[in-house]
Amino acid sequence: MINLATSTGIPLSMMAVLMLSVFTVSLGYGIVLPLLPFVIERLLGAGGDAAQVSRATGLLTALYTFALFLFAPAWGRLSDRYGRRPILLIGLLGFSATMLTFAFIENLTAVYAERFLSGLFAAAVTPAALAAIGDLAATEEERARRLTFVSLAGISGFLLGPMLGVFVSRGAANIPPIAGAAGALAVPLAGTAILAFVVAAAVMTIPISKQSDAAQKRDQSASQTGRWLVPKLLALAFIVSAAVGVFEVGLALRGKQDLGLTQYQIALMFTECSLIMFVVQAIVFSPWIKPETTRWFIAPALAVLAAGLFLVPRASDFALMLVVIGAVAASAGILSPILTYWISSKAGMAQGAELGKQTAASSLGVTVGSAAGGLLFDVTWLPNAPFLLMAVLIALGVVLSLSLPNMLVAPKLGKGGDDRNVEKFSPL
Repeated sequence: MINLATSTGIPLSMMAVLMLSVFTVSLGYGIVLPLLPFVIERLLGAGGDAAQVSRATGLLTALYTFALFLFAPAWGRLSDRYGRRPILLIGLLGFSATMLTFAFIENLTAVYAERFLSGLFAAAVTPAALAAIGDLAATEEERARRLTFVSLAGISGFLLGPMLGVFVSRGAANIPPIAGAAGALAVPLAGTAILAFVVAAAVMTIPISKQSDAAQKRDQSASQTGRWLVPKLLALAFIVSAAVGVFEVGLALRGKQDLGLTQYQIALMFTECSLIMFVVQAIVFSPWIKPETTRWFIAPALAVLAAGLFLVPRASDFALMLVVIGAVAASAGILSPILTYWISSKAGMAQGAELGKQTAASSLGVTVGSAAGGLLFDVTWLPNAPFLLMAVLIALGVVLSLSLPNMLVAPKLGKGGDDRNVEKFSPL
């Protein structure tokens, strides 16, 4: 069992608040997903049809992730300049205000504005929270595990959000004072707004200080990293997120249209995916695996991810789909925290800026992958196009990652300037 309360540089209270911050914005995104079609259907009224609802749902979801892509780097740079606490507060309070507004919107155009603004403020939270950990982690082991905790908090929010949104809205519909579609759908949205406000209040109570002495010494060494190393890691973050986007959309479409699975079976596949990602992320930076060892996992995990996506359209029944889903989820779940850790490790003093870029790359990847998964699913010129093309892109990522293990851990030269005292690392 991994213990959050250690004697290292990040207090337990601060860690809990940072995790809650990321959990809250992920929860809000997850809550909106299943409710969005019903909100759109209500706002369109009798004149709306299924095609309009589907198109608006896709555009609004893409608009949110596109706002994350646009603004996460800027928020990260601002947190480097003005501190993590102000940016976290702006992000959480802005997210709270937009979600509360969403609960009472009566115009579809206003929904578009709300989704963009909600993504804009949500983009501030994750880079600032991750950068705060990068600032204060006294050791690489602490940095790796605390970054993973934040990632797990985000996955938990996304996993819980859809179920909680549906459950709360259905329960609210049975309460006479708020019965009716508009009132019932507003309850989980308003609840998320209140939670974000409470977490913002908690942010004001924790001591988010500047970098510790140990972190500054470590970051002076990290700042000597080659100029193309972090861009390579960001490119891989984009590829992995695009693969997840293709996989999630393609999985739902293939389950419904090709395999004729029930809603319960499709939901079970997504639940399996989230749970496996949660477990492997908890394992990959456990006390049994040294952080520097994780650099050897990148290329093999990418290869498994490519093979899994290639096999998705070839899984002919539900049982085989579960096996393939396990491989894809495990490889993607391993890669995400590893890439975040190494980007933070090589960011030097620019933790917010580089982790903002990582958030942007991941958001753009999900946007592009989701769009490709839907638009290319039924093309006739290339059967199974989204899965095949994504597998090829990931294969290129494997080639890109082959040189990373040696680049990520720089040799330590001896006194004479040679490499006789180079520290050796084994992949095992």
